[in-house]
Amino acid sequence: MTVRKWTLTDVTKGIHLEELALTAEDLGCNVPEAEVRRSTLRGGLADGVDVIRVNNGRLSFDVLPTRGMGLWKAWLDGEEIGWQSPVNGPVHPKYVPLMEPGGLGWLDGFDELLVRCGLESNGAPDFDAAGRLRYPLHGRIANRPAQRVEIEVDDQRGEIAVTGVVEETRFHFWKLRMTSRICTRWGEDHLRIRDEVENFSGSPAEAQLLYHINFGQPLLDPGSRFAAAIKTVMPRDARAAEGMATWNVYADELAGYAEEVYFMELLSDANGWSPTLLRNAAGTRGVSVHVNTRQLPCFTLWKNTTTAADGYVTGLEPGTNFPNPRTYEGRRGRVIQLAPGGRATFQVGLEILHGADEIRQAEQGIAALQAGVTPRVCDQPQTPWCVV
Repeated sequence: MTVRKWTLTDVTKGIHLEELALTAEDLGCNVPEAEVRRSTLRGGLADGVDVIRVNNGRLSFDVLPTRGMGLWKAWLDGEEIGWQSPVNGPVHPKYVPLMEPGGLGWLDGFDELLVRCGLESNGAPDFDAAGRLRYPLHGRIANRPAQRVEIEVDDQRGEIAVTGVVEETRFHFWKLRMTSRICTRWGEDHLRIRDEVENFSGSPAEAQLLYHINFGQPLLDPGSRFAAAIKTVMPRDARAAEGMATWNVYADELAGYAEEVYFMELLSDANGWSPTLLRNAAGTRGVSVHVNTRQLPCFTLWKNTTTAADGYVTGLEPGTNFPNPRTYEGRRGRVIQLAPGGRATFQVGLEILHGADEIRQAEQGIAALQAGVTPRVCDQPQTPWCVV
């Protein structure tokens, strides 16, 4: 077995490559189109953002070490997977006012295919009794740069991985470290994410993590459907309750559309895995997000079918908890408890589907998991899942 490694960034050793270009020959791969390129964007709000583009010969994707190892965009056979945000990103964290008083500054940098929310908190803004912001929307990890980044190729497995280490720390307070590994195999149509969160403090700590995975046009269109093997589904609030009759179906663009959010508990197989599916109206294109429910027991569906100019998008969001305010979720025990030196692992898979046959196979897999189980469908928000 041969494993090749390239270090792109290592702050402790003073290593930081401005550019890198690895060909199929460099990577030891027999897929001629395969390559890895690292660059730094210049100009505008993206100035200084590092981008690593991985091409496995069929699937390409951009990793953003500057933005918490998020995934900016992906392409399968040249067709883009992601969404068109009105935010012209990727946005450097220095331009994202996380702690602006209203708690919504995180949205100034929101345009990725996959962005992590966490680690201290991952939900809605949370304020203290005096109205001061305590926890901002979706936390800080997406706006923390990686301090070590590596490319690794495993010849035996035919696998290429990007690994990054991101820390979320504050003196006297939390000391959390996330080691993220994003990998794919030559010529395949999916990728796998494995994140390990470590408490490197001498005291116990709590953490939360949510994967905000976002899709828009042309994959998402009027009549698109979401499918999953569901144990329970519930509207987050009164607005979402209005749409329960069509909670898993997407409408056409509507100016001024107010988002709808649904909370779910998914069924899973013997190993804890549960596939979810988003497919277009014609049933010819789709994506599957594969979730390990033992690690990420809460699933959120975010629908935002406003006009294309305002961001026609949906989010498939597996998490350790529901994205309610941190204080609310903490009182209900939906946090990860980490002993001093303790670690927790989280895994997510993203598979791009092309053609009616692949869509049908995904639907059949979900139906088989659902067989014999009638989902509990709640028409109104309820505690302890929702803030009511």
